[in-house]
Amino acid sequence: MQIRPQQGLEIDGFTLGTCLYRGGFATIWDVIHPDHALPMVMKVPTILDGYDAPTIVGFEVEQMILPRLTGAHVPQVIAVGDFAVMPYLVTERIPGASLLGLFGTAPRPVDEVVEVSVAMVRAVHDLHRQHVVHLDLKPANFLRRPAGDMVCIDFGLSRHDELPDLLAEEFQIPMGTFPYIAPEQYLRQRDDLRSDIFALGAMTYELATGRKPFGAPQRLRQVRQRLWRDPEPPRGLVPAIPEWLQEVILRALEVDPAARYQSAAQMLFDLQHPAQVVLTDRAGKMVRDSLPKVFRRWRRMRPVTGFAAPASLAAQIDRAPILMVAVDLSPEMEGLAGHLRQSVQRLLMIQPDARVACVNVIKTPRIGLDQALDEAGNNIHVSRLVALKAWAAGLGLGEGRMTCSILENSEPGSAIIDYASRNHVDHILMGARGASTARRYLGSVSSQVVAQAPCSVTVIRLPQAALPAAPPEAQQELAAR
Repeated sequence: MQIRPQQGLEIDGFTLGTCLYRGGFATIWDVIHPDHALPMVMKVPTILDGYDAPTIVGFEVEQMILPRLTGAHVPQVIAVGDFAVMPYLVTERIPGASLLGLFGTAPRPVDEVVEVSVAMVRAVHDLHRQHVVHLDLKPANFLRRPAGDMVCIDFGLSRHDELPDLLAEEFQIPMGTFPYIAPEQYLRQRDDLRSDIFALGAMTYELATGRKPFGAPQRLRQVRQRLWRDPEPPRGLVPAIPEWLQEVILRALEVDPAARYQSAAQMLFDLQHPAQVVLTDRAGKMVRDSLPKVFRRWRRMRPVTGFAAPASLAAQIDRAPILMVAVDLSPEMEGLAGHLRQSVQRLLMIQPDARVACVNVIKTPRIGLDQALDEAGNNIHVSRLVALKAWAAGLGLGEGRMTCSILENSEPGSAIIDYASRNHVDHILMGARGASTARRYLGSVSSQVVAQAPCSVTVIRLPQAALPAAPPEAQQELAAR
C-alpha cells in the first residue's frame, strides 16, 4: 500500500520532521534516524492521481544515478525508498540556500562572477568525470558547502553514460529549464556533455549582466530561436566586463557544440588564467548580429535535426583532456625537448580536442632574494617565457588550444604537481635526464611527479647513447659531496 509523506511519519526508521520545500514535482523533508547522526533530508516525488509519468520516471532516474556519484560536489546518499510503499531519497543536508538568491542580486562584480563560475564549472567537471551529464543546470540546482565547494542537486533529467536513458525511452519531448537549455537539447539530444557547458555559459552571462542570455521563454518554440539568434553581448550591457570574460561566455554559448569548450576542464582553465585567454571576434562584440546575418543563419539552421556527438560520454572526455607538458629549456636538453615535442604531437593525433598547457620551472633559492636577472641583464622570467613559446610554436596548435606558463619554486617537482592539481590536468608529459650520475645523486624531478601527481604521467627519455653529460653546476655539486 502506497503512503504519502507527512510530518511525524516513520518509514524504514526515518522520521519526517518539517517540510522544507514543496514544489510541483517533489517535497523535501527534514528527517532523523537513530543510526545516523548527520543532518539529513528526504526527497519525495509528488505523485498525484493524474498524469505523473514524467515525475515518476525522473525520480527513478535520480534514484539510479545519485547513489553512484561520490565526492564533495554531490550530496551523500543515505537511503533509497521503493515505489511499492513510498519512493524517497535520503541524503545529507547541505547547509545554506541555493544560488538562486545570489542570482537575484545580479549583476555581480567581475571578481565574484569569476569566483562563482569557477566553483560551478569545477563541480560539473567532477560530474562529467563520473560519466554523468546533468542536463538541468540552473542556479536553483547549485548549493554551496561552508568550505566553498559547489554541490549539484536534482538529477531527475540527467543522463548516465553507463545506464539506460529512461527519459529518452519513454518521452519524445525536449526536457530542461528553458532559459538554460542548449540547442541540441531542444533537438532531443541527451548524450552530450557540452550541453552542460552551454548552461554554465548562460549562468555566467546572467551573473555578470543581471539578464538571461535568451530571456525567459515560456514556450518550447521560443527555445528554437537560439538555433540562429545570438544573445546580446555581455559588454553591450555591462561595459565593465573584461573582453576575456566575454570571450569565455560567448564561446560557451555557441550554437554548435563543436564550437564550444569541449570539456568543463577547458572552460575552467580559461576562467583561472584570464591573461592567456585567446581573444577572437567574440571578445570585441558590442551589439547583436545584424538581421541579414541572422537570416542567413536561420536558413542554414532551419533543416538541422541534430548535431554530431561522440559515441559515448567517455569517448568525449577522452578526446578533450588537458595535457600538461613540462619542458626543460636548458641548452644541453635541446635534444630531449625536441623528442618531447614529437611525443606531444603523436598524442594530439589521437586526442584532437586536447588543450595543451606548456610549463617551465625556474628553480628559486630556498633562502634569500630571488634572482630576477641573468648574467646578461635580461629578465629570467621573460626570457624563459619567450623560449617556451618558441618551443610550443612547433606544436602547430590553433586558436585557444595552448597556453605557456613559467612557474617559480624552490622544488620544481612540487611546482608541477601543484599546477596539475589546480588546473585538473588529465595527463603530464615531461622529459627525464636519463640514468646519469647527476640524476642519481641530486634526485629526479620526474620520479617525484610520477609518485605524487593526481593524474597519468608519461616520462620521455632519449636513447642512452644520445644523453648529454651532466651540466657543470651538477658536476660541481657532486664534487662538493
